[in-house]
Amino acid sequence: MTTLEKAKLWLTDSFDTDTKNTIQNWINTGSDELEDSFYKALEFGTGGMRGIMGVGTNRLNKYTLGQATQGLANYLHAQFPGEKIKVAIAYDVRHNSKEFGKMCADVLTANGIHVLLFKEHRPTPELSFTVRDKKCNAGIVLTASHNPPEYNGYKVYWNDGAQIVPPQDGEIIKEVYSVKFEEIKFNGNDDLIEWIGEEQDEVYIDACMGNSLYQDIGRDNLNIVFTSIHGTTYTTVPQALKKAGFKKVDFVKEQMIPSGNFPTVESPNPEEPAALEMALDLARITNADIVIGTDPDGDRLGIAVRNLEGEMQLLNGNQCNTILTYYILDQWKKAGRITGKEFIGSTIVTSDIFFDIAKRFGVDCKAGLTGFKWIGKMIREAEGKEKFICGGEESFGFMTGDFVRDKDSCGSILLACEIAAVCKAQGKTMYQYMIEIYKDLGMYYEGLVNVVRKGRTGAEEINRMMADFRNNPVKELAGSKVSEVKDFQEQTCLNLASGQKTVMDDIPKSNVLIYYTEDGTKVCIRPSGTEPKIKFYFSVKDEISSEEDFKKKLVILTQKIEEVKTDLKL
Repeated sequence: MTTLEKAKLWLTDSFDTDTKNTIQNWINTGSDELEDSFYKALEFGTGGMRGIMGVGTNRLNKYTLGQATQGLANYLHAQFPGEKIKVAIAYDVRHNSKEFGKMCADVLTANGIHVLLFKEHRPTPELSFTVRDKKCNAGIVLTASHNPPEYNGYKVYWNDGAQIVPPQDGEIIKEVYSVKFEEIKFNGNDDLIEWIGEEQDEVYIDACMGNSLYQDIGRDNLNIVFTSIHGTTYTTVPQALKKAGFKKVDFVKEQMIPSGNFPTVESPNPEEPAALEMALDLARITNADIVIGTDPDGDRLGIAVRNLEGEMQLLNGNQCNTILTYYILDQWKKAGRITGKEFIGSTIVTSDIFFDIAKRFGVDCKAGLTGFKWIGKMIREAEGKEKFICGGEESFGFMTGDFVRDKDSCGSILLACEIAAVCKAQGKTMYQYMIEIYKDLGMYYEGLVNVVRKGRTGAEEINRMMADFRNNPVKELAGSKVSEVKDFQEQTCLNLASGQKTVMDDIPKSNVLIYYTEDGTKVCIRPSGTEPKIKFYFSVKDEISSEEDFKKKLVILTQKIEEVKTDLKL
């Protein structure tokens, strides 16, 4: 079916007048918008269904969301025949999120499904927690994470509180695509909606504290600056910090106001230093020990701490998770809780230091594909056999315990603040604690490059780039020979020296390539599952013996990453 034919299907009486007028105008004027809006249907990627809001099959709107929700309703009835089905729904601060949340609730209740609907914005991890806490069959959250304001998204969670994964996501999508737009039931039944809010926050916060806190040392002496960057965590983090006994907390007031426009930042992404500029400015005034910011839906967190020169420095995701993971396992070991049947979770694009940390403390480290849904899958498959302790990925996500089956900024913030408080009481900084870990395990340093290519032509260019890296592997990076190429699409590992290929079928197929060099440099290449970009992840390593040695090696490793970028023509 051509793009024009797909668009004309939206000119029937199943669609509202504004939608039909927009499409007809595009057709009449030969607008490029028609092609980009209809050339494909939105797909479930690493973060669910996510896209620009607007008219068309390749956009987030009443009809694409309605179709997804009707398909989910049909699937739930097939999976739980004769049962009273419950679904929890949350939404973030983005434009239309609240309206989309109610619309999804209406479709579900029109299908006889009971809905637990949050009255106002709530963080994604609270939705994950609520699905399990309230024994729901599924959950939905309306969010586009840290994407620009024109985006929104739709993520589905199963009854274990984790995002759906193959083959289940494919089964649901099959149901979704079988739904004709005229079959969507939009006329809901409000009698089947249970509204939830502050009372659920309390239960969630208590669970965060129970899973994230170990030592009550120095909490009343830690200077904290926090910003929700206009997102949802204004509903939970301030209360959690107060309840945990952190008394010196300053908030970036302008950014504690929820807004889908994110008016004080170019991007509401705590991975980017610019998003934390206002918080860092406040930290200079308050002499803060730690700065923390979260993304709009409250699952990611960015952390800045005092470096060796006493200046605030943003930690990258791997550094942050290294500190949190090492600390947790150290506490478990001291408490005699490690039996050899525990594991931590990571991803294939995350630093390999987590394998070293796991080995250091006698636990397993499982690495899955990008996205916390794969860590959720690990937890589910290990239940009754191995105990999950914590997990994280490089994109500023971490989870403590399995009470939430997704990355969770609230629990991670409580843990990070405890570590900072303990370090301060011991006369050192969190940054120095990180260096101590590197002295123990070896120093890893990471980098990331995003190459953005928008629209249909951009998607085609990204495909060509992946094909070139796959078919013509780089032979040398920063002066070190490439020794191994892992291709997760083909599920093979190629030894370049011997030419031997071995099969890797323990991880599902995914369009990801990883180069390893003889000196341990690692480069991962993958198209984003939720944004129009191809991502390059870099990891280099060396040994250090002191803080002075750390400073020297930091310069060397930073330069090494630049050499790798040059070799890859980035």
